[in-house]
Amino acid sequence: MSESQLTRRQVVMGGVLGMAMVAARGATSGAAAPAAPAAAATAGRVPAAAAGSLTIGGDLPVNRMGFGAMRITGPGIWGEPKDPAEARRVLHRALDLGVNFIDTADAYGPEVSERLIAETLSPYPRGLVIATKGGLLRPEASQWVPDGRPEHLRAACEASLKRLKLARIDLYQFHHIDPQVPLEDSLGELARLRQEGKIRHVGVSNFNVEELARARRVVPVASVQNRYNLADRGSEDVLGVCARDGLAFIPWAPLASGSASRLEVSDALEKVAAAQGVSVMQVAIAWLLAKSPAMLPIPGTGSVAHLEEDLAAARLQLTPEELARLG
Repeated sequence: MSESQLTRRQVVMGGVLGMAMVAARGATSGAAAPAAPAAAATAGRVPAAAAGSLTIGGDLPVNRMGFGAMRITGPGIWGEPKDPAEARRVLHRALDLGVNFIDTADAYGPEVSERLIAETLSPYPRGLVIATKGGLLRPEASQWVPDGRPEHLRAACEASLKRLKLARIDLYQFHHIDPQVPLEDSLGELARLRQEGKIRHVGVSNFNVEELARARRVVPVASVQNRYNLADRGSEDVLGVCARDGLAFIPWAPLASGSASRLEVSDALEKVAAAQGVSVMQVAIAWLLAKSPAMLPIPGTGSVAHLEEDLAAARLQLTPEELARLG
């Protein structure tokens, strides 16, 4: 099967959101504000809610269409965004459209993504889950260096708490195994932070099945965040474990090959998109949602228009024939 690469703008087709329902946001500072009746009455029509829901760690229900906040930083996931006002509009619009799970990391910027989230959205509305990650250093823009030392993870978690203006992080994810540090030592420190009440649930990222099993012997693991998309299904076995055991599976790079602006496009993907009258990105997200009830996609962008396009995929229903064609 021949494959080509297209920019996001080249493959957007037609209008994306015919109706954009605005979800009421009740700010909180400790106790949650009551939900607005209008929001409750129309929740099923909010784009992110159309994807259905899952529960993280047994007690955190979220819509199964999240937002990845990596791309609200500068080029190369480094420094401040070119358009800070647009980055803030993206965060507000994500909540308007029903997103109640935002994924970030201290390495994004570094620190920029977490800070922008807090500056823009704090005090946070009821039910919004902020997930972040620690364990990667950014000495310079081109470098992502694992650091799984317990003392580093403790300092990173406590710094994220301050930047995000949180008393407890709902989902704290170990970003990448450090080959110089036994993963049991790294996860053991996260277990202690959980016991201290600084972390509600622990997640892992870039783990294989054997590493996940080792991690779960140290601390309860609520989620796995691995690379997974139509073109790269190397974590299929990890997804199977998550589906079997009730863990959330968060696919990073759900759309792209190598960057957020490029997508590996197959003939089958293009044909399904043409038949549905939507973009290939929307089909790629809809495929993820159909793949497993454990799947929690987090497409990310720094553009409101692209955000709306991505979230519209929550309403897209692929036929059995289309799913078979995509494989």
